[in-house]
Amino acid sequence: MFDFLKKKISAWIGKKPQEEEKKGKKAKTSKASEKKTKKTKEFKRTDVTVIKEEIKDELKDEIKKQPETKTINEKEIEAEVDEIIEDAEHTEVKEEKKEEGNFFTKLLKKISSHKLTQEDFDDAFQDLEITLLENNVALEAVDKIRDKLSSELVGFEVKKAEAELRIIQALKDAILSVLIEPPNLIQKIKEKKKDPFVIVFFGINGTGKTTSIAKLSYLLQKQGISSVLVAADTFRAASIEQLNTHAERLKVPIVAHDYNADPAAVAFDAIQYAKKHNIQVVLIDTAGRMYTKANLIKEMEKIIRVSKPDLKIFVGESITGNDAVDQCKTFNEAIGIDGIILSKADVDEKAGTILSVSHVTGRPIYFLGTGQNYEDLTPFTKKTVLKNLGLE
Repeated sequence: MFDFLKKKISAWIGKKPQEEEKKGKKAKTSKASEKKTKKTKEFKRTDVTVIKEEIKDELKDEIKKQPETKTINEKEIEAEVDEIIEDAEHTEVKEEKKEEGNFFTKLLKKISSHKLTQEDFDDAFQDLEITLLENNVALEAVDKIRDKLSSELVGFEVKKAEAELRIIQALKDAILSVLIEPPNLIQKIKEKKKDPFVIVFFGINGTGKTTSIAKLSYLLQKQGISSVLVAADTFRAASIEQLNTHAERLKVPIVAHDYNADPAAVAFDAIQYAKKHNIQVVLIDTAGRMYTKANLIKEMEKIIRVSKPDLKIFVGESITGNDAVDQCKTFNEAIGIDGIILSKADVDEKAGTILSVSHVTGRPIYFLGTGQNYEDLTPFTKKTVLKNLGLE
């Protein structure tokens, strides 16, 4: 996760990404190609015709010196010269862009010479803004990062030696400002002594909701906490069988009714079962609902009214970017979620959802799904995000 954004930030602040860089193959160079390189460096948009003739003469002289060459192919010489000119123009454009600078270098230059003005900051931030948006960071989160960075950099005098560290720290603070550190779930469960701790899971079809429930049950087992799985998805074909398979593998109990049964009744029975058997946590799976359907929203409200959950968790796919953010926002407005699990975070190279969903909903991410196995449920922390961005 964060691969694209990490590489960009690493390039800005002069750090190499942790992964080993690929080694390029060494190209074989002739004396003619050395001439080409030399002329490329010398080219400064002067008289192209004069430059062409100079290069052609040098190439011809070089070819004549080679004993195996009997004739000079004018067309090949012309093509070689055109390639040299094209490369030279391309190199100059790249140098011009390099001189313009990026987000980090622009800020460093400005902040090292005088107090950073709002105009200077806005000019530099454009590069970071484009990068964040390209990495699926929601506009609301981008605005928050801009405001936080601006408040920590604009108008301050910074010594040249301290400027780089000041910008990096401001960037860290800005990233952290859009994230919410989740409570310790294990501690919250253990603190509830009398009744079982009830968690209801919501989300649309195909987001890994049922698998995330099984992963959480496995994590609780490792902490010595008992749980029961609840098949309150009585709508989707094979949903009960899928959850039952997980229950058998994990050797945990499951409560299920027939298909088309009332999901709220399944949840009620499961809580009574947990009380009777002294089970600490009830994990309720619900049907994957399209979050635009009003009647299904009402069904979710009934499940909540009956089960009185301690925690309402939205499960979404990290790789769907702003769509997952919109889904989470809608569920939150409809039923008031308490937290988030993002699945498939391990294959999400951009990871903009991770930087956006907490800020947009005001709810913490509890876990990231980072693989196919039961143990691949990673507790979310702000520090981990900084580390994955190469800022820690």
